[in-house]
Amino acid sequence: MEFNWKALENFPLLMYILAAKTLLLCLAFAGVKIYQSKKIEAKLKQEREEKRRRLAEETEKDETEKKED
Repeated sequence: MEFNWKALENFPLLMYILAAKTLLLCLAFAGVKIYQSKKIEAKLKQEREEKRRRLAEETEKDETEKKED
């Protein structure tokens, strides 16, 4: 059985390409996760502000009703 050693000449280059591709994929996934977490955090902050505003309006309305009585 004869082995073709010429096929291994490009092996280091292929490993570098594979490593670069893997690094790019990891960075892309990390970027997507960061984007998603920031988007979710902004949504939660907006919901908290809305809830706080509604609570303040209800409190103000209750105080106004008590003053009228």
